[in-house]
Amino acid sequence: TSIQGPLVDDESLIEVLNVTKITSEEVKHKLVTAAETELKINTAREEFRPVATRGSILYFLIVEMSYVNVMYQTSIRQFLALFDDSMEKSDKSPITSKRISNIIDYLTYEVWKYQVRGLYEEHKFLYTLLLTLKICLQSNRIKPNEFMTFIKGGAALDLKAVAPKPKSNWISDMTWLNLVELSKIPQFSEILTQVARNEKLWKQWYDSDAPEEGNIPDGYQNSLDVFKRTLLVRSWCPDRTLAQARKFVVDALGQRFADGVILDFHTMWGESDTKTPLICFLSMGSDPTAQIDTLAKKLKVDCKPVSMGQGQEIHARRLLTQSMSQGGWVLLQNCHLGLNFMDELLQTITEPAGPVHETFRLWITTEGHPQFPINLLQIGLKYTNEPPQGVKAGVKRTYNGVTQDQLDITNMPQWKPMLYTVAILHTVVQERRKFGPLGWNIPYEFNQADLTASIQFLQNHLDDMDPRHGVNWSTVQYMIGEVQYGGRVTDDMDKRLLKTFCKVWFREEMFAPGFQFFTPTGNNSDAGKPYTIPQCKTVQQYLDFIEKLPPVDSPEVFGLHPNANITYQSKSARDILDTILNIQPK
Repeated sequence: TSIQGPLVDDESLIEVLNVTKITSEEVKHKLVTAAETELKINTAREEFRPVATRGSILYFLIVEMSYVNVMYQTSIRQFLALFDDSMEKSDKSPITSKRISNIIDYLTYEVWKYQVRGLYEEHKFLYTLLLTLKICLQSNRIKPNEFMTFIKGGAALDLKAVAPKPKSNWISDMTWLNLVELSKIPQFSEILTQVARNEKLWKQWYDSDAPEEGNIPDGYQNSLDVFKRTLLVRSWCPDRTLAQARKFVVDALGQRFADGVILDFHTMWGESDTKTPLICFLSMGSDPTAQIDTLAKKLKVDCKPVSMGQGQEIHARRLLTQSMSQGGWVLLQNCHLGLNFMDELLQTITEPAGPVHETFRLWITTEGHPQFPINLLQIGLKYTNEPPQGVKAGVKRTYNGVTQDQLDITNMPQWKPMLYTVAILHTVVQERRKFGPLGWNIPYEFNQADLTASIQFLQNHLDDMDPRHGVNWSTVQYMIGEVQYGGRVTDDMDKRLLKTFCKVWFREEMFAPGFQFFTPTGNNSDAGKPYTIPQCKTVQQYLDFIEKLPPVDSPEVFGLHPNANITYQSKSARDILDTILNIQPK
């Protein structure tokens, strides 16, 4: 201040002090408001913590899957894109708890679909089961000791150091050790004495075709939840573990997680862009070239294939440069044979020299290889084109590729039933492979081309048929059983089996109302009822009928004895549980 004398006479100073006082009050008020706002934000953020928790479970499980197969690589950027999508696209709700539930449901299903699409068929249920177990562990629905009992059973126990086994021969040593381990869980603390005291009823339950469906003795029928029941079935019947585990998945996450994901090339193409390659993991009979060509023709895009190998880099480089500038698709096949080119390929699509045409897409097929670049896998959309497991999933996949125009292409009444029968045959010949030498002496590479050729033959045959004479069944049986599918078969007994399928299914009786694809043996006389030929007019009606097929098939559907399933299911369960155990943190 420049005033000489008392400060109270300095009006400008007093004004400044007043302004300072008012500003101080405003700042104090804003600090209080900011603290309140921060508290509200923190409260709101904490409300959404379950979403973050579910996200962390999903992401770290995806990371764990890379220990199962080195090709299962997903970047954090890809996951965060799915996470942000779920926040954006899930149903909105003014009620916070409902909104959180919507986000979690949407996120879980979308991430599951995304991940399952890129897994080999043998690992799809492994991933689904592990996801269900981890979610239930986080919510305390399952205790850690119950989880370890499920994946390990009594493998770590010594038969000489546990309670003596009953003298009956029907209980194996491994089963008894499993029961000893199970008895450490409070709900099963009395099971060893109960089995010894009530052997007859337990043996009756154990000997049934599907113990997981039967009444469990000693009051366990109504006292166990689905997971505890799964623990009991796993301890007694390894071959029925996966059937019961599917019920556990349905109970915990819903039916849609137990159904297969049908690969849709058009949807996958819609998710991609010029910098996102579409990578197919190859296996026997799963080459996607035909489906990619079909989609390219549908979208009126030029698709140029190159089969990689020694010296093919020059052609691949030329086609990439041309398609990136002028548009179109490039399909690089068998890239595991051209690993030296992969790093250059990654740089070419991520750091293009000039502008890239918007229609450019890069399709890659490769077998699993430990030296395949992880960076390329982490920017791509991964998928497998294997036939899905089960009659329901297999026939559903076939009819997802059938258009209404194709269904109405001829007015012959024989066309639709014969088309459905070919779809069943195609699924059955592929499904028999999983039974090993019991299914086929040699595992043949039946694929989509066999189905397409058979459908085209049937269409041509009906177009040329004289309605007065009807279908020439010997021609149909010969062409399908010995040419289209039979052309791959080299073993005499396998050829005889395939001809028998065609002889039994492709005949005049297939048009009768009571026709069934198999006649069940034993007490379950209704088992064959779902496996009939539906009388439908539209593709959607067929899909609705297929949706009602059993999710798990009896081996009799494939022409095998019910006991054929025991070895296959036991091995599948053992492989899944061993894999889960191996990827657990040490």
